Amino acid sequence: MKKSWLLWLLAPFVLAACGTQAPKPVVESPKAETPAAPPAPTFSKGGGYYKDDGPLDTIPVDLASVPDAIPRHEPPHRFANRPYNVLGRDYVPLAAGTPYRREGIASWYGRKFHGQKTSSGEPYDMFGMTAAHPTLPIPSYVRVTRPDTGKTVTVRVNDRGPFLHDRVIDLSYTAAWKLGLIGSGSGRVVVESVVPGVTPLPEHAPIQVAENKSRPEEPTVLRDVEEKSGHFLQLGAFGSRDNAESLRIKLARELGELGERLTIRSSGSLHRLQLGPWADIAEARRVAEQLKSAFDLPSVLVK
Repeated sequence: MKKSWLLWLLAPFVLAACGTQAPKPVVESPKAETPAAPPAPTFSKGGGYYKDDGPLDTIPVDLASVPDAIPRHEPPHRFANRPYNVLGRDYVPLAAGTPYRREGIASWYGRKFHGQKTSSGEPYDMFGMTAAHPTLPIPSYVRVTRPDTGKTVTVRVNDRGPFLHDRVIDLSYTAAWKLGLIGSGSGRVVVESVVPGVTPLPEHAPIQVAENKSRPEEPTVLRDVEEKSGHFLQLGAFGSRDNAESLRIKLARELGELGERLTIRSSGSLHRLQLGPWADIAEARRVAEQLKSAFDLPSVLVK
């Protein structure tokens, strides 16, 4: 296959790594009445964002007038605070009321997920003041500050993620807009827990670095499994098709146009999330290496 074609194929990784946000985890939600869907945005296509997840052309609300989230006591979500595993890494959510402070890169997610269910079961409202975090309790509240500008917002954590690029929090569109992160797609912030009745950590308190219990990283193992014609890169296997579908949607944003090759192949009660197919096994291996290098995303080669 010509080198120019390969460059075209792998170009989305560069865009996705710079301008997209990480996927959220698959967490079962209780059966409850679903809130009304938030207002739909109007947008134009194009730019360095995955499909329609970039800045908006028409905004149905006055972003400057949207108030910060007001911290209040809420019972922990029944399902969203259980330990879970995403992309080979174990995450253990913090107990309610645990002080937290960490500096790192914040990203944001927008219209691609507007109206879809979050890990709490609530519909994602890109015009609200919410955020996704790998281990903070759901629900909980955090203050997010840009150290270079001093801008700060308070958001309610109701979703899980991000899981790639060493990012510490995924903000709603409005929260990112208030912090001036829309154009760049990401930026350095300090995330601090806000618990009603609990004194915040001192400004110069140690910043938390490790926030999950991870399995030792293992090298990507490529092995062949006889199934159908063509070569696939398997990214996960699930007992629930809903969980496989949820991760497929979220990874599609990370992988850009290559994400359109994501598919779920079911056999009995096992549902495999795979990327492909490729007729050339060498090409499939090259893409696997790109996934590992650009996204720290392990895969298994299956046929």
